[in-house]
Amino acid sequence: MSRKKRVMLPVAEVDISNIKYTPQHIQAPHLTGFGFMLFTWLMEAPLIGSLITSFLKHKNGVTEMLRNTVIPERPMFRPEFPPQDPETGVVVLDEDRHPIARLEAAMECLPLYDPSRHWNPDRSSNFLYWTIRDYAHAYRSDITTPLIVAERIISAVDEFNGKKPPVPLLISFNADEVRKQAADSTERFRAGNPLSIIDGVFIAIKDDIDCYPHPTKGATTWFHEVRTVKQDAVCVSRLRSCGVILVGKANMHELGLGTTGNNPNYGTARNPYSFERYTGGSSSGPAALVASGICSAAVGTDGGGCSVRIPSSLCGIVGLKTTFARTDMTGSLCDCGTVEVVSPLAATVEDAMLVYAAMAGSSRADRISLNPSPLCCPNLSSSNNLNILQSVRLGKYTEWFNDVSNNDISNKCEDAVNLLSANFGCQIIEITLPELEEMRTAHVVSIGSESLCGLNAYRGERKYSELTLDTRTSLALFRSFSAADYVAAQRLRRRIMYYYMEAFKKVDIIVTPTTGITAPKIPLSSLQYGESNYETSGYLMRFILAGNLLGLPAISVPIGYDKQGLPIGLQLIGRPWSEASILRVAFAVEELYLGHRKRPSQFYDVLQAT
Repeated sequence: MSRKKRVMLPVAEVDISNIKYTPQHIQAPHLTGFGFMLFTWLMEAPLIGSLITSFLKHKNGVTEMLRNTVIPERPMFRPEFPPQDPETGVVVLDEDRHPIARLEAAMECLPLYDPSRHWNPDRSSNFLYWTIRDYAHAYRSDITTPLIVAERIISAVDEFNGKKPPVPLLISFNADEVRKQAADSTERFRAGNPLSIIDGVFIAIKDDIDCYPHPTKGATTWFHEVRTVKQDAVCVSRLRSCGVILVGKANMHELGLGTTGNNPNYGTARNPYSFERYTGGSSSGPAALVASGICSAAVGTDGGGCSVRIPSSLCGIVGLKTTFARTDMTGSLCDCGTVEVVSPLAATVEDAMLVYAAMAGSSRADRISLNPSPLCCPNLSSSNNLNILQSVRLGKYTEWFNDVSNNDISNKCEDAVNLLSANFGCQIIEITLPELEEMRTAHVVSIGSESLCGLNAYRGERKYSELTLDTRTSLALFRSFSAADYVAAQRLRRRIMYYYMEAFKKVDIIVTPTTGITAPKIPLSSLQYGESNYETSGYLMRFILAGNLLGLPAISVPIGYDKQGLPIGLQLIGRPWSEASILRVAFAVEELYLGHRKRPSQFYDVLQAT
């Protein structure tokens, strides 16, 4: 008997007003230790593995969606954006200019710097992260030097590396190389010739982005042996040209294929707010380095939200995910995908904006094919800034917004949205976003197929058995997707893009919690062999997939803590190319919560050591 096909209406004929929200649940076993080893062996067995993946895909509706559904739309093999109206109240940075010139333009967008805001005798009563402009002030005022700060950072890194069990934040670190960069920067300040506002600022690079002379391992034990790093990635080169001090290659979830940051190869990075909890992944090291005060900023990659926004939310910092192709990906392990971008993590919104201004700029090929809107920053110093904020329309899909693991998250995020309305006059508009389950399926097929394709060229040189259990089970699932599944996923991508573009006709920014759960505990049994917990991953990724599958810009901003003192993030999703708009609103959110940030239990004051 033939299976009855599900036939989807053409997307333009769907009555969005009749859509009913379905709570999202992923059905898969939670595995650690010996049980995880056995499960991985079974997943990789030719016959049994195919039966297991078929069962899991059937239980989660993947087979029904991809193979038993007629999807009338044409495939969208990479994000396609309709033309966008110019953003208002912005300064155009011009991506053809040198990064230093772009930084100078971005600096003019910031409110006047007030040293007394941070440099006061009693900082303990009101915790604030040091900003990039604080470092610049300290260097120019001879309060300290990059070389002195470098020694404090080296000591902090050594302390982390010496912990038991090991919790290294950096996979590749050379103290002498850091000292050399810091000495060069110190000499530039002594001569009165710093290169830019970010000269002497310490930045970490995720281990899937090239930063010469460090190897790029992708947090594996072997990838650097089959792929040689000969120069910086384009984004790293741009930052280096501005005088930043590149600390090293930050720890991460192996090959970026995970949401927690668990890494048995090098040790699992710990959350600075609670050492028995995850940072979130895959940019685990970058987030922990920034949250603990060791680095002002870091560069990560965001392919499933798990890479920049999730760890930023769980660690109480800012994570900016840019529009697809806004920044040249050359020199990263994921430079040929359609869902991933390189983006900054930082302690504050203004720091994220400055790093973004320096590193952004599309490749020539993407400029031709995507015709990006101009690279801009919001003019936060303009007298018109409040008027622009007053006109912002915030879209909220309440049922989705409230689908979280505990009400602390939705309540805190609801409070933040209401404060934006009360203090700045932002309008809150109820919206509906259909086919969220379809979006999740389309995303996992897309990123999974692209990740597998990127690894296939190296499979003959090293076996998958040398990867972690978590990575191997993910790859076993990805191998079960066919070419037809991939095309079906891209048909779904076009449908989801339509729904979001329709929503953006009514609103300017879509607001959600960043994650549906705060930082999960690290099971002791996961430290040696890793962990597979798709239920936790589902909560962590609940709200962030649109940014990747559709290539939309999004930012996570800290807005408080749950009852256990764990950070909560608010996510702002913008129209294509509208980084300036989401940065403007993110800055307003940050100002509302300026006096409410808490010092992490693991924090290093490297600028003003006491």
